[in-house]
Amino acid sequence: QVQLVESGGGLVQPGGSLRLSCAASESLFTISAMGWYRQAPGKQRELAAQITGGGATNYADSVKGRFTISRDMVKNTVYLQMARLKPEDTAVYYCHAEYARSGYWGQGTQVTVSS
Repeated sequence: QVQLVESGGGLVQPGGSLRLSCAASESLFTISAMGWYRQAPGKQRELAAQITGGGATNYADSVKGRFTISRDMVKNTVYLQMARLKPEDTAVYYCHAEYARSGYWGQGTQVTVSS
């Protein structure tokens, strides 16, 4: 199993920035892919950004050019840098890891974009 602990959520004004962190209990070298998903009230959970073991990244169209996913292989941590935030980015953000052919979720962190 792998444990994932997210941090960095909060309240931010439209146009602002925020960085989320996801610390994994296992080495990122052993994890196939890690991603950030989000779920807004009344909506399904959706992928925002993903990074594979090889370092390839993938973004939802709605966040391209504004969000950046990155990782620190020493700290076993994945980040989501969010810029030019919009009210529609408001959601609970979840970290996800594909490890040993299973998927694992963090507990989620709330991001609220409001003036």
